Amino acid sequence: MIKMPKLVEKTGSRPPWVGLAAAVWVQMSAGNASTFPLYSAALKLVLGFNQQQVTLLGVACDLGENMGLLPGYASNKLAPWAMLLIGVSSCFLGYGVLWLSVSQIVNGLPFWLLFIALVIATNSCSWFSTASLVTNMRNFPMSRGSVAGLLKGLTGISGAAFTVLFSVLLHHSASDLLLFLTVGIPVLCLAVMYFVRPCIPATGEDPSEPVYLAFLLGTSILLAAYLVVTTVLSEVYSLPSVLRYVLVAIMVLCLFSPLAVPIKMTLFRSNAQRSLPGSSDNLAKEEGESNQGEPLLITSTSDPNLGALFEEDDMEILLAEGEGAVKKKRKPRRGEDFKIGQVFVKADFWLLWFVYFLGMGSGVTVSNNLAQIGSRTLPRTLWMGAAQLVMVFTFLLFYMAIDHTIYVATALIGIGMGFQFLSIATISELFGLRHFGINYNVILLGNPIGATIFSALLAGYIYDKEAEKQGNPTCVGPDCFRETFLVLAGVCGLGTLLTVILTVRIRPVYQALYASGSFRLQPQSGGH
Repeated sequence: MIKMPKLVEKTGSRPPWVGLAAAVWVQMSAGNASTFPLYSAALKLVLGFNQQQVTLLGVACDLGENMGLLPGYASNKLAPWAMLLIGVSSCFLGYGVLWLSVSQIVNGLPFWLLFIALVIATNSCSWFSTASLVTNMRNFPMSRGSVAGLLKGLTGISGAAFTVLFSVLLHHSASDLLLFLTVGIPVLCLAVMYFVRPCIPATGEDPSEPVYLAFLLGTSILLAAYLVVTTVLSEVYSLPSVLRYVLVAIMVLCLFSPLAVPIKMTLFRSNAQRSLPGSSDNLAKEEGESNQGEPLLITSTSDPNLGALFEEDDMEILLAEGEGAVKKKRKPRRGEDFKIGQVFVKADFWLLWFVYFLGMGSGVTVSNNLAQIGSRTLPRTLWMGAAQLVMVFTFLLFYMAIDHTIYVATALIGIGMGFQFLSIATISELFGLRHFGINYNVILLGNPIGATIFSALLAGYIYDKEAEKQGNPTCVGPDCFRETFLVLAGVCGLGTLLTVILTVRIRPVYQALYASGSFRLQPQSGGH
């Protein structure tokens, strides 16, 4: 029997909602790589770098942020607090070197050292994100899609939050921002890391859980809208100091709003919470009685919808395995736990990887060059494909270069990129949660690889070629990226086709797993 590593002595001693509230701050910290545009100009000005060197540092930023194989492997070996501690260390060391250089406390640091420092600094994002995502998706296996969307959405929102801090409190000071990244983020993560811990998930369906998650998703949307308004106000108007502090205080209060859920659960206990096996009232009891070696996700073999996944003989073997009559020797099937080596030989995994690679790679190409341009039974991959289809038309909109369409097109690209993060929940549903950390980070490699191919190589080559035609080092006009946009439209068209193929292949899995409206966690028994 494969046993989960022993991460925490008192697993489930804290309600998972407290851990989710703490993970909000961790995920906000995990967006620190998005701050590079805020201090890149200072790197160029103070250190005398040229644009090519600044671009290479941007590559270092993307590289560090997406080097998640080690954090993914460590997620099954280390406790969440240990992973957060590693992220804190890399954040402190990496950004510390950059701060010393930009603030000119230390002069003459070689470029290669700053490159490595930035890779180390932004690699903290991967440690932070993997620790909080893996822990909370295991704590909420029945709502993994909502939890993944909430946490990854907060990482995106963090870019706006850092911009508010930079413009409202730090007065556009790059050295002060780097000092905050060096000290502020580590202190914040150290303060909350005790609460990001595994809990025993409920074995029954809590009707209040979707309501609580809807509340958290709603507050995150309101926070995003608030940050946009605050950023615009701070840039357009000269705000008094008191108002600046008030605006930041409201942002902080919004980030504390997830604590309303565990507070409500403590003050106003419902009967459903008292009876749920995974509730806080029964956590201590379950710590001693539950078998920690059992996987968190076990599909019900008694459901008729599993006929597409298991033959009759296989079902009998599975039932025998549950009773300990035979040992499990067969390879895992969709919805069960896959090791990384087993994942690599699955066509579904590589289809999902290429869908993410094509969608994110093409989207990142636009975001990197903006300055120069101006039903639950439906597989999540269906929405990824629909988003990439929208991105096809968006790239054609960029290609036509119609006046004032850049704002709409950029917004559509952002939405399309956001939909690609549905791959997070998808990979957990297809290949299980036991090795989710490393499987998820392999998928994320599609981001820097796609950005390198489509942005650094394709877009850069076409841009330089058009600039040479114009006889200037800087290309001006829509022709600088026309060919790039046509290629990217074709890339997303291919991505759409791959999502259709993947959706057809895995739809029986979704029909089986969500046949009764919720994910199967345990085999059905007479008592439940």
